[in-house]
Amino acid sequence: MDSALLLQLTLNGLIVGALYGVVAMSFVLIYKASQVVNFAQGEFLLVGAWVCWWLLTDWQLPFWLGFLVTLAFMTAFGMILQVVVLRPLIGEPVISVIMATIGLGIFFQALMKWIFGVFAKPFPPIFPVEQVSVLGLQVQSVYLLSLGISLLIMLGFAWFFTLSKHGLAMRATAFDQQVAQSLGISVPRVFAMSWAISAMVSALAGVVVGVVNGVSSALSFYGIKVFPAVILGGLDSVVGAVLGGLIVGLLENWAQYLDAHWLNWGNMYGVAPFYALILILLIKPYGLFGTKNIERV
Repeated sequence: MDSALLLQLTLNGLIVGALYGVVAMSFVLIYKASQVVNFAQGEFLLVGAWVCWWLLTDWQLPFWLGFLVTLAFMTAFGMILQVVVLRPLIGEPVISVIMATIGLGIFFQALMKWIFGVFAKPFPPIFPVEQVSVLGLQVQSVYLLSLGISLLIMLGFAWFFTLSKHGLAMRATAFDQQVAQSLGISVPRVFAMSWAISAMVSALAGVVVGVVNGVSSALSFYGIKVFPAVILGGLDSVVGAVLGGLIVGLLENWAQYLDAHWLNWGNMYGVAPFYALILILLIKPYGLFGTKNIERV
């Protein structure tokens, strides 16, 4: 048993899992506010990564400035998208909105291929040292940056939902939209805010993954890849999203270790989260922290 490799994969799983948790929170944020599952979440990662890459390569901006401009752009992008495309669908059946998000995902993936091409393109060098040693283990510098930012975002979400006026308005809207409107809360504004925050946070994850693997249409697959984490934690639980992301990150890396040493099935890294998705739907369909909805007919 290669304990050093197992420890390395565990550390990688926790760091990547924190990133998954951040993207999963973006899923949950939109669902809590509008009861809609956004199947274009992966395309938010893709658009954010391409925008940052374009700013760094064509405009020669330093990484920190290009990164901040990307986050600002994606905040406006998410808000405009909700106002122009999705707000007219308020009151329509949920399936209509879900199909609209699927259509948006296909549109933006095709648009990015048309603008930037179909081949993966690397980010310019960002850090003077690509890897650093942490307790004797090698970790990529961008992963440490993503871990720090992910923790800050998680703390920011905790403050936002418990202490801020807008966060409390979003929680009230998630609980009951009609009651929230009667209290003077603008439900359309809450919807736009949730999409703006979700797009911005997803873009952060897209930039991190793009720095490591290059930017290509494969980035959009992360939206589906994170979905098991959302279901595992509970579709309406922010805490569950974080925990689900960590579990999925660990499952991927542990499955890779098992497959390499004993199973030899191949590609367990990619499919292990979906096995977990099937199991959690069979055993606990509302997830670890999801709210049970009981309907009497």
